[in-house]
Amino acid sequence: MDSNPINVCVNSEIGKLQHVLVHTPGAELENMTPENAHSFLYSDILNMQIAQKEYGYFKKTLQKVAHVHEIDTLLADILSNDKIKSILVDRICKAENVGFLSAYLKEQESKELARQLIEGVSFKDISFINNEKFSLKPLANLFFMRDASFTMFDNLMICNMASKVRARECIILDAIYNYHPLFAEAQVINPAVKYGTNTIGTVEGGDVQIIRDDIIISGMGARTNMQGINALVDHLKTKPGVKHLIFQELPLQPDSFIHLDMVFTMLDVDRCMAYKPVIKSSQYKTFHITIDGQKAYGEDEHDLISALNKLNVPVEPIFCGGEEDSYYGPREQWHSGCNFFCLAPGKFLGYGRNQHTLQALNDGGFNIVTAADVVNNKINLEKQNKCVVAFEGNELSRGGGGARCMTMPVQRMAVDW
Repeated sequence: MDSNPINVCVNSEIGKLQHVLVHTPGAELENMTPENAHSFLYSDILNMQIAQKEYGYFKKTLQKVAHVHEIDTLLADILSNDKIKSILVDRICKAENVGFLSAYLKEQESKELARQLIEGVSFKDISFINNEKFSLKPLANLFFMRDASFTMFDNLMICNMASKVRARECIILDAIYNYHPLFAEAQVINPAVKYGTNTIGTVEGGDVQIIRDDIIISGMGARTNMQGINALVDHLKTKPGVKHLIFQELPLQPDSFIHLDMVFTMLDVDRCMAYKPVIKSSQYKTFHITIDGQKAYGEDEHDLISALNKLNVPVEPIFCGGEEDSYYGPREQWHSGCNFFCLAPGKFLGYGRNQHTLQALNDGGFNIVTAADVVNNKINLEKQNKCVVAFEGNELSRGGGGARCMTMPVQRMAVDW
């Protein structure tokens, strides 16, 4: 078991990565069928073997630059403590109204219990008969690690998800963050619960991005609502100094717009990836809230990029799909063409399938290298100045997320702005 506490700290999207949490997709993907995929928020079913192969290059690239921690391992670690096991099982059973599973789950050895909490519990495992195959549904979305939690400065933030099918992810992460020795020195907060006066506030990590130690941006749409934004404002009131929260309205349809990181991600101190029809459109509201102690006041902004420029973040956009043909942008945004994850300033991971977006990046000064070459030591990332590491994601992208979605950074180095 990893036991040395991590100094939880994320003050930007681009700082050199030190520690990151991931979940390699497993049998929970194969526990979906075409009939039930929609209930898991999927529009299609994925092939586990292909998805795992693609994910392998993604994870091994991360391991070249940072400490990578698997969620199932961390979960099994805390479940080895019988008291914690009992608390977590009781909480899950109550939340999902499956109290009849409690005794069965508590009998399981820690690794097996961790597996079943992720992959699901089918009725053949217990003496119970029903028309449903699973009494505890598989967590088919868990490999999208960013959705259920995020790191804001020195806090681990638990999300309040828009869909109940993902609530167990938050419960599991809350337990890991509170009980695993890796996070012994971290403060864990669920802003929608702590600051909300009701239970309708929703915040998801795919919407929240830390730009600088005084600037946070958030999407507001299908997954994060205004009550969730207000909870973030209340949390920022507890932080020293003046803070800025800029929220960007997102289209409610199609599903490829569910989070801000599907239309905007930072790439470097002065470059970002953006989906032009949303980020540079007057159709969708951009609003800037300044938080100074207990005071908060707001103003409309022309767009997200100009709002950042006004705060001395001189970021210039590279547009998803390039600017030559508007036909490519929607196609590549659909397959997470804006969803990049920074390993360090100017070095980031993204899907190789989005060729026009990669060409736009190359034209913008970023060298294109493959994850396979990085993993096989043909490319040394330390010797690269500015680059995008392209990894195969033809299967993974069908799940509706990209490199940023699949990572939960808990420590990054400071950025020299």
